[in-house]
Formats: sequence, C-alpha cells, structure tokens
Amino acid sequence: MSERIYRDAVHNIIRVNLDSDEGALVAKLVDSAEFQRLRRIRQLGLAHFAYQAAEHSRFTHSLGAFHLATRTLAKLRLTYEISEADQTAVRVAALLHDIGHGPFSHVIEPVLRFHHEDFTIAALLSPDTEAGALLRSYSAELPERAAAIIRGTFRPMALAQLVSSQLDVDRMDYLLRDSLMTGVKYGVYDLEWIIKSLEINEADDQLYVSARGVYAVEDYLQARYYMFRQVYFHRTLRAAEVVLHSILRRALKLYREGGDVWHGPGTAIEKILRGEKLQLDEHLSLDDHDFIFHIKRWRHSTDPLLADLSRRFLDRRLFKAFDLDMDEDMKERFLANAKAAVEAAGFDLDHYFIEDKAGDVPHYFYIRDEAKPKDQIYVEDGFSNPRIREISEVSSAVRGLQEGYRIHRVCFPAEVTEQIASLYHAKGMAG
Repeated sequence: MSERIYRDAVHNIIRVNLDSDEGALVAKLVDSAEFQRLRRIRQLGLAHFAYQAAEHSRFTHSLGAFHLATRTLAKLRLTYEISEADQTAVRVAALLHDIGHGPFSHVIEPVLRFHHEDFTIAALLSPDTEAGALLRSYSAELPERAAAIIRGTFRPMALAQLVSSQLDVDRMDYLLRDSLMTGVKYGVYDLEWIIKSLEINEADDQLYVSARGVYAVEDYLQARYYMFRQVYFHRTLRAAEVVLHSILRRALKLYREGGDVWHGPGTAIEKILRGEKLQLDEHLSLDDHDFIFHIKRWRHSTDPLLADLSRRFLDRRLFKAFDLDMDEDMKERFLANAKAAVEAAGFDLDHYFIEDKAGDVPHYFYIRDEAKPKDQIYVEDGFSNPRIREISEVSSAVRGLQEGYRIHRVCFPAEVTEQIASLYHAKGMAG
C-alpha cells in the first residue's frame, strides 16, 4: 500500500492512504498553498509568551483533527451505514476547518472585525484557491458539502457534529495538543473511551455517548474548563494580547491621521490600515510573520506610542494584569484611582490602561441551549432501560461547570505596578 505518514506529537502516526482517490485528494489538500500557510500561524496565538514551548501551528492541529475524524468514522461504520460521499465530506471538513484563520489565530479578529470561519467557507467554495479547485475536481458537490459542515447546515447533522459541535474532533485534538505543548496536565482526558462510546441516534439525527462513556465526557468537559481558566485565560497570555491590540489600534489611528506608520505599499497590511475589508486572496496572503515584520519596523516609528508598544511586544516587556476581584462599588473607585495613577505616570490611557473581560460564553465552556441542538451533548442515561438525555440532566459535575467563569482584569505598564498595588491595599480592598 502506498501511503504518506506524518509523525505527530499527540497521535504518534497519522496515515494517508495514497492508493484511494480520497487519500490522493487529502495528500494534495495538505500540499495546497492554503494548508501549508497554516504552518506559519501559531495554534495558540501568543501563548508562547506564557508557555515557551507552545510554538505548535494550526497545521499540526488540523492534521490531528483529520486523524480523529478518520478514526471516529471507522468506529461508527461498524454499526451505522455512512455513505462514502459523507465520509469524504467529514474528513475534508475536519482537515480544512481552520484554513481561514488569520495571523495569531483568534487574537486579531476583534480588532480587525472578521471571523475566520467566513474565510474558511469562502476558501472552500472559491475556484481560485488551490484547495477549492482540488475539492471541485474531485466532486462538484464536495466544496458545498464541506462548507455546509463548517456552516452547521449539513445533513445528517450527526455527522456534522463530528467536526463542529461541543464534542467534536477539533476540540478533542486541541485540548490534548495544547496541554502537551504548554506542559500542563489540565487538558488530558480519556480520548480512547470517548471514541469507543460515540453512537448515532438515527431517529433524532444526533450524536450521543453511550452510558459507559459518560464519565469520560465529564472528564473532557472539565479538562476544557480548566484549560480555559489556566491556559487560554492566563494573565501573561492575555496581557500580550492586550499589547498587540494596542499596537494595532494605534497603527490604525496613526494611518488615518497621516502619522508615521510604515507599511508595504500595495500589501494587505496597507489595506487593513486603510480600514478596508480584505478580499479572500489578500486575507490568505497573511500569516504571523507579516505582522511581526511590520511591528519590527514600527518600533522605529517617530510616533512614541507606536514605537514603545512595538518594543514592549517584541522584547516581552508586557503589561501587568490585575484581577478586579472586588465588589462593584470598590471596583468603580479602584478603576478611577488606577487610571489617574497611570495617567500621572505619563501613559496614554487609551493604549496603556485596558480592561480585559471574558465571560462564560458557549465558545469557551459547555452551556446548555435547547435552541441549538447541534451544540448539545447527549448521553445515554442508565444501562438496564437507557434513554438519551442532554448531559447536564444526567451529570451534576456538568451542571456545576455551567455556572461559568468570568474574568475582569485591568492591564497596565509594569512601571506603575507598585502604585496600583498601593491603591488596592490603601483602600482596604485586599480584605
């Protein structure tokens, strides 16, 4: 058998059978310009500022998601009829689900106002991308079928849930991968038992987990919860994101005002600075290195704010992050005094005093929402007379997780740490 082998830190060996038409397609998709670009986009954005080994890319994660989709389909096919066309659509969607990501993964999306899934879908459907052309040459229907899985409109829904749901191959791979590469143990869960326990409720067209796998799914959801609390919301990581946001906002403002913000003429970065929406080819021309290169030039800007922020980012002299774990009245007074202290130290508040908030939204944690059946996790309740129920109806552990987790921090230059800390203690807020 002719095959291509990828050695992987999480799954050990990922195989692609080149003797089949689908395997040949997958190999060509991996070699496409759009997929190779993912080597130049870090999976965890700026997490390497906090966890030095977190240098892994969207490329490795996407291969891992494809591998898990292949394994899960093989398990389900032992019991259920799944057409070859549906299997191909699921595997292709798992492989390509991240090709629309921008530089630093999710980090710059809120500042530049785009969502990577829109670009992923566009790349799949476009005849002008290598990936889109390959899909179309394999089957005229495949681009739209793969896009429908990403979009959430594919039927059977149970198969779409393998790629896009609260228990999908994307999340199952990134938890294990991010846990390994950051060196923490929070993201470890029993992957093998979850795959073994996955079933299809054909009557309601949904995935569910058999009774023997309920504890493994509880473990998975708890792993996800703690990875967000301890890794994805890490103070240093979020502080690095805040500095990058301040750099981009300052560069955008300077460009509008005719200030000194270097850029490559005719590039996608220039179009971003003009505040214009990027076309698909322009978006796909960018990766982490483009922004790093511009930031390296901006540290020599005659604008003192852009130059200073750029140096802080490149030299890892990040802002300090301070948790506002106090009641609302104290918080309001503290914020006013802290802003005054930062301003008195000579820093511009718009760029050097940032409130960082993240809440318990479904993207972060599992939230029961009956209006979104695709995003519910269903499990088998009981062994002797089992019935399929949403997991929080069965598991008290999951109900506890649905209380959520919020952060509210302020980020400011390290130079004023003592002043901010003294304000906190002087007002008796520490108690």
